[in-house]
Amino acid sequence: MAKIGLRKLRHSYLTNPTVDADWAVKEIDIDWSDGGAYALLGPSGCGKTTLLNIISGLLTPSEGRILFDERDVTALAPVERNIAQVFQFPVIYDTMTVYDNLAFPLRNRGVDKARVDRRVREIATLLELDDMLSRRAAGLTADGKQKISMGRGLVRDDVNVMMFDEPLTVIDPHLKWKLRSKLKELHQRVRATMIYVTHDQTEALTFADQVVVMREGEVVQIGTPVELFERPAHTFVGHFIGSPGMNVLPCRIRDGGAFVDDCHVPLVEKLVSQDVAGQLELGVRPEFVRFVDDGVPAQVVRIADTGRHRVVETRAGGARVFVLCGDDEVIPEGATHLAFDPAHTGIYADSWLIGGGGPAQ
Repeated sequence: MAKIGLRKLRHSYLTNPTVDADWAVKEIDIDWSDGGAYALLGPSGCGKTTLLNIISGLLTPSEGRILFDERDVTALAPVERNIAQVFQFPVIYDTMTVYDNLAFPLRNRGVDKARVDRRVREIATLLELDDMLSRRAAGLTADGKQKISMGRGLVRDDVNVMMFDEPLTVIDPHLKWKLRSKLKELHQRVRATMIYVTHDQTEALTFADQVVVMREGEVVQIGTPVELFERPAHTFVGHFIGSPGMNVLPCRIRDGGAFVDDCHVPLVEKLVSQDVAGQLELGVRPEFVRFVDDGVPAQVVRIADTGRHRVVETRAGGARVFVLCGDDEVIPEGATHLAFDPAHTGIYADSWLIGGGGPAQ
């Protein structure tokens, strides 16, 4: 497996890009450790598949370099990079048996028969395909075919990186959890370097050790699932991760503190108002908002029971503010007040975090 480095990388599909919006992938510098599990997360069109294709060699970047173990592979073809890629739709040979599909990458490289058989059976056991090795792939379900696609990458022990481009999109919802868990288990057992592209936050956060969140071709934050949840570096990260996403309210800074509707909101650190520029907002997740007798004035709008908890929608500070409540908590009616946990309340200027609390610092 390989350590992967991206150096001043960016890409445009235009011949002469001139403005920021012309770049499908804006300048990126990233290091991924050998054997790590990583996810590229963002909405459709944010540049994550473009970036994956650059790493694999399917695209040549407009600028910058790709390094595998400090070796420059920017100009190398995919076959020379020793990568395995699993696509959204399973790529298998329907007329072959499951065994032959798994064996194909090794046979194609001239691996001896005994070694092929050993590796195929090892991977089949990992993927729970033992009882269908003699079956033709054409008769399998979508999740079974996608398992074969994964196995064709795992069967090789010489790959530098395994890449997954939205591999669970065509899988039935009730099977997604099982395949996602299996993929995480496989990573823990084989310790291959894996990069997983998805627009689904659940897939990214449950699979990856580190998540790269992208928006409009730009990396807005790289961090662990805990860091992304507890300390979003950008309001987009706060909105995109979490259900409901982070509450964002207009605020002012005065005397080192934050104010919403002229009501003081405690922070764990002071902010110097003259050093703060741009549109100011306060961000706090619904998990860290509670009802109190004296705080930010609010009005309860509606209550939704999700089974695990109740989501209370309120209006406060000219914005919609969600509160998560347990079944045993008393929810007020009409006018009320809100308090925000200082350790989980951030201040944002022009959408970027500039201060506030957060244990994931």
